[in-house]
Amino acid sequence: MNDTDMGRFETLLGRLLLAGVLSASACLAAGLMLSLIHAAPSIANGLLTLGLMLLMATPILRVVVSLVEYARMRDWFFVATTLIVLIVLFVTIGVAIASVKAA
Repeated sequence: MNDTDMGRFETLLGRLLLAGVLSASACLAAGLMLSLIHAAPSIANGLLTLGLMLLMATPILRVVVSLVEYARMRDWFFVATTLIVLIVLFVTIGVAIASVKAA
């Protein structure tokens, strides 16, 4: 992995995280404003839910992009490590969903 690949990779991850946080913030702000003025409660709830989902999906998407980029760079140690992290994230989500359904 050379410096050019790493710089491009870091730029890609930075843009991804920025886009995720800005999108989530916009949805949360719009949902909060609609909620505070008591206008369109179903739309407000939808925007708030979407904002939270985007906020939670951003780090998962970062791990997926990292996995693809490490595979492209043929850095197999980091591919394996990132794949383990992704599996742990999905197992955690599965356990959380199962515990909510059981409650």
